[in-house]
Amino acid sequence: MLRYPLTHPQLLAALAAAGHGSTVLLADGNYPHATGVGPNATTVFLNLRPGQIPVDDVLTAVVSAIPVEAATVMRPDRGPEPPIFARFRAILPGVELSGLARHDFYTAARGQDLAVAVATGDQRLYANILLTVGVVPPEADPGRR
Repeated sequence: MLRYPLTHPQLLAALAAAGHGSTVLLADGNYPHATGVGPNATTVFLNLRPGQIPVDDVLTAVVSAIPVEAATVMRPDRGPEPPIFARFRAILPGVELSGLARHDFYTAARGQDLAVAVATGDQRLYANILLTVGVVPPEADPGRR
């Protein structure tokens, strides 16, 4: 039995196959899940219905399983910062959010390094985040002697 909050078998397998520098996309319900992902990505569909499951809930579970060294959001071309960005920052303390315009974000998510794409039913605008997988230092590995 797993001891951390992420228990989804397909998502765990896809994250386990991702290594340092791989990217993980958590996307809202408006994201083009079929055409906006890289050729090497495993797509995990959690979009049960509109509004479910929120991206920030998925992010909380994902960061319990992998180290994150960088995070990129899809930023609006104009107007105020979307409120979801504050949630991302709260879940990822110490990780700076960088922003890309919509089409640049799509280009990044279609890259060769995208290992996992998670489709959610989140209806909040700009609730998309691209995570870069970090490393687990040897001293942080409890199984290493």
